[in-house]
Amino acid sequence: MILSQLPRFHLSILAKSPSSSLSSPHFNLLNHRSNPPVSLAKTLFSFAPKSNLATVEPIPLPVSDSSDLDEAPVEISLDKLFIPPETDISGDDPSSLTARILKGSNIVLSKYARDAQVAQADYVKSSVRTEDCPADGLPEFALVGRSNVGKSSLLNSLVRRKRLALTSKKPGKTQCINHFRINDNWYLVDLPGYGYASAPHELKQDWNKFTKDYFLNRSTLVSVFLLVDASIPPKQIDLDYASWLGQNQVPMTMVFTKCDKRKKKKNGGKRPEENIKEFQDLIQGFFETTPPWIMTSSVTNQGRDEILLHMAQLRNYWLKH
Repeated sequence: MILSQLPRFHLSILAKSPSSSLSSPHFNLLNHRSNPPVSLAKTLFSFAPKSNLATVEPIPLPVSDSSDLDEAPVEISLDKLFIPPETDISGDDPSSLTARILKGSNIVLSKYARDAQVAQADYVKSSVRTEDCPADGLPEFALVGRSNVGKSSLLNSLVRRKRLALTSKKPGKTQCINHFRINDNWYLVDLPGYGYASAPHELKQDWNKFTKDYFLNRSTLVSVFLLVDASIPPKQIDLDYASWLGQNQVPMTMVFTKCDKRKKKKNGGKRPEENIKEFQDLIQGFFETTPPWIMTSSVTNQGRDEILLHMAQLRNYWLKH
């Protein structure tokens, strides 16, 4: 069942945290622009309300069976949920609200979550300029992340095709804005990975230029899905990317990848949940409300249905308005 309760986390993933250490954020890939135009998609995210139920007791989440986990179940505070527009949770008791949260995320399901499954997926075109992208007005979701974060693998998992987006052991393979039409009525967009040090400087500059322009000027962009590797501690380049998107009011959903890689504490490694919490603590100062986030794994297909449902409710709201 997709509408299942959240799995057990080892830390309060959405707990209140100290002020971010990134007090003076910078983004050395994309230049900051102060008063960006406000699109419907940006409005969709910006007016997603902070819960007025913050004084209510946090929601306890169930303990899952696991042989190597022995910590107490997490509690999630209501003001850290992502509540889509036109979604009322005021009458929900903790148990019924928990059942409305997409598994492995902070996203409340809304009445717009329908027609989520992928029946058809086709490559359409690759572009290096925003103006060359498809002009049919269909809504689209862009996937972006650091090179080798698992972006192409996630895209292939979403559409259940092994080679719709080519994967490679060599990072930096995606070099254009690649449009894939889904069910003939919306797009998945694969953007160049960032942070690939071995790419030629001129090529990196070109990627940064057209990616920046796409984010700021693509009117059919519903949300950017920022992929972050949850198997390692937060990297500065990912934090900068997230803060730049927030400063420029670009709608963003955080997709934490490689959540199947569970390093043992006794070996000094942190679990994905701990890295996710640290990342969220560091970026919380850049957002008025907590951005939506989802845990995923292309190996186990964790998060696949949740991403598609989240995309569906954002897309259907966008189409209505």
